[in-house]
Amino acid sequence: MNTVGKRRSMLGRAVVYALLVVLACAMLLPFAWLVRSSLCDDRAVVLPLERLRDFVPPTLHPENYPAVFTAIRFFRYLLNTVVVTGGVVVGMVVSSSLCAYAFAFCRVRYSRIVFYGVLATMMLPGVVTLIPVFILFRELGWVDTLKPLIVPAFFGSPFAIFLFRQFFLGLPRELIEAARIDGATNLQIYWRIVMPLSRPVMIAVGIFAFMGAWNDFMGPLIFLNSESNWTLQLGLSSFMGQVANQWNLLMAATVMVLVPVLVVFFALQRYFIRGIALTGLKG
Repeated sequence: MNTVGKRRSMLGRAVVYALLVVLACAMLLPFAWLVRSSLCDDRAVVLPLERLRDFVPPTLHPENYPAVFTAIRFFRYLLNTVVVTGGVVVGMVVSSSLCAYAFAFCRVRYSRIVFYGVLATMMLPGVVTLIPVFILFRELGWVDTLKPLIVPAFFGSPFAIFLFRQFFLGLPRELIEAARIDGATNLQIYWRIVMPLSRPVMIAVGIFAFMGAWNDFMGPLIFLNSESNWTLQLGLSSFMGQVANQWNLLMAATVMVLVPVLVVFFALQRYFIRGIALTGLKG
């Protein structure tokens, strides 16, 4: 490549990187504003930004964060959210991987049609089944408990089943056949061979389940009535009624709710990307 070509290539990369930096700053601006507001007093949160230097408040108030614990029952909401999220992650990974193993390795008549039927349920919006599901849980006596938020995860998720199945299809079938020749059952093959090789997709599905359960607002709003059973999302929504006009405390509580999501994603980002990339589109 000649000198002119190298310069054009460097100029093109510089333009691309500059655009990426601008887009990244635009996407991070709401989060930066959230952190900034959590460290302001209640009056400085809503002040208009006339100059760029006004973005940094003149005085920081880190005491906003401890004040959240006295303003609302944060630890109670956190405990409920951890219980729900942990149950959803375990249930979705276990049930979806079992279903995906059957679709990938158990040759049963019409299994492919059943698999396509499972995927077709992804086209149904949640609001379509909301009333029948609520009636079902009401008849079971589970309304105002955490069970409606946890138990459905143990019946699998179509998207998670799809991810697991596509990953399983990429595993060497010689391992499965050799284990069957040695007399291993399907459950033994699943637990001792398939799952140890499926860490990337397990982490990917776990992250999806974690983020969905941690940030879920509609489910707790429909099924939970007592404040002692509320999750963090319901606690944040009721913040305005309990702590009137204290936007700084609301922003501080929001930051604390976002931190676990960011930590989990960035800690497992490598495995998450690998798990999504390795699922492929195998038939």
